[in-house]
Amino acid sequence: MSHPYRWTILGVGVAAQMALSALQQGMPALGPALREAYGLSLSQVGIVLAAASWGILGTLLAWGWLADRAGERVVIASGLAGASAVLAATAFAPSLGWLIAGLVAAGAFGASAAAASGRAVMGWFPRTERGTALGIRQMAVPLGGAVAALSLPAAGGVRSALLGLAAACLAGAIVSAAWLREPPPAPPGRPKAAGPAPLRDRRMWRLAAGSGMLVCAQVAVVAFVVLFLHDHRGLSAGAAAAGLAAIQVGGALARVVAGRRSDRGGRRIAPLRRHALAMAAGLLATALLVDAPALLLLPVLLAAGVLTMSWNGLSFTAAAELAGRDRAGTALGLQGTVMRGLSAGAGVGFGALVAATSWPAAFALLALLPLAGWLLTGPLVEEEEARIRARSARLRGRPVNVPSRPTPELEPEPAR
Repeated sequence: MSHPYRWTILGVGVAAQMALSALQQGMPALGPALREAYGLSLSQVGIVLAAASWGILGTLLAWGWLADRAGERVVIASGLAGASAVLAATAFAPSLGWLIAGLVAAGAFGASAAAASGRAVMGWFPRTERGTALGIRQMAVPLGGAVAALSLPAAGGVRSALLGLAAACLAGAIVSAAWLREPPPAPPGRPKAAGPAPLRDRRMWRLAAGSGMLVCAQVAVVAFVVLFLHDHRGLSAGAAAAGLAAIQVGGALARVVAGRRSDRGGRRIAPLRRHALAMAAGLLATALLVDAPALLLLPVLLAAGVLTMSWNGLSFTAAAELAGRDRAGTALGLQGTVMRGLSAGAGVGFGALVAATSWPAAFALLALLPLAGWLLTGPLVEEEEARIRARSARLRGRPVNVPSRPTPELEPEPAR
């Protein structure tokens, strides 16, 4: 029987991830307040809003590597505590330069939650529940952003908002220090295969690159759906923002559903690729209906938007299982770094594409990205099937025909 404490671990992982997501995705809600407080131009606001993401990108891999060696409790608690201290100091930043530097540093510390919380969840949940658990953990990304977007503008200014974010990070650090634990030891006698290290594993790079193509489409849709609905289709700002909120909420729920379905099927790569094809179809349908009546366009656009948000848990589960428990932190750090690096200019690129062509052409060309992700991940399907066959044979007590490149999927499950 699975250990009941695993749900406490999942709750802590969700709380830690929400604290980081509030910083990264909630800051855009402070755009008007930032302009007024520091007298910023639009381009300067863009730099401020991207600052935390730069810090996260720069340290994700290092935090993941450290989690594999020191454990999630130390990494998340110390990282979020550091982010809290930096944000509290940044709340009193005397100039734009200090504000940007503080947000970069806060992101660099806070990245510990993204790199290590997934590793903690993987260690406590058996394979038959892992997709659901990591889907719930990934649900914390849009959920944390949504909570911050609703609460930060009401904080009463930039200083109060940053102090609120500091308090959220401190709370995440406290609960991580108090309740994160190493998983129970696995039953003795189980073999443990040692595959290549994540940074030397071509499969890991292929999965990360394919997932990066999907996240580029995700970033572009989230960044421009409000502008498209408001400027091109004439919806009010409130109605357009409600469309974005519907996509975020729908995407969060879809991540859990996708994870649960992958647990039942026992596979991660094949459903990830099906999501990629569905994304491409949704974006192509949106391109065809850009100027169609709203009753036709809106359901298709919202469905396409939810599809672009729904696959992340599958990707991170696949990466963690490829690497195995002992290397999951490094694998998740690598996965996140590649995905963020590839998608860093997705919003700017999509906007330039709309300006150079048209909305229909931009949506149609955007559909090529998930198709590229589908192609890149194709060779991983048979490899996953081989790992499943080998694991099934081992559990039945038969000789295991280990693939030519042994994989950590043969490692012990968490104790049940």
